[in-house]
Amino acid sequence: MFQSDENGVYAIVQASALRRTFAFGVLFALGTMVIYTALVQPPATVWLVFMLGFGAGALWLAEKMRRATLSVIELTDTEIRDSNGLVLARMDEIIAVDRGAFAFKPSNGFTLKLKAKKPRAWAPGLWWRFGRRVGVGGVTSAGQAKFMAEQIALRIADH
Repeated sequence: MFQSDENGVYAIVQASALRRTFAFGVLFALGTMVIYTALVQPPATVWLVFMLGFGAGALWLAEKMRRATLSVIELTDTEIRDSNGLVLARMDEIIAVDRGAFAFKPSNGFTLKLKAKKPRAWAPGLWWRFGRRVGVGGVTSAGQAKFMAEQIALRIADH
């Protein structure tokens, strides 16, 4: 196994600048175009409200993703956490790592199967946690995610 840095971090996964910019641009353009269309050619009142809400939701999601992808996911001896200090999963909770081609996982990422359910959480474009599964990936670097998944699998095999 590899040596950790001075902070005890063995591997990191962060958003790829190009993917992050593209994903933000697509969500921002979608929200803007839907709101613009609703205001320039107003449909029936029900559809107008729906389109304005949908557009605002897309803009909100774009901003949430922009902020979430500023952080980094870190692997330490005891846990997987983001750079804001939020623990995604502790190492002793992880049963398996799933990174196969047909696995239910984020793009360019992997899924962790946990022993017990954890509270739902989501950082769009970076990671999600639902029930007993944690997905890492999205607009992240595929190489970094693969390296982290392999490091986690090695640690699980050792215990």
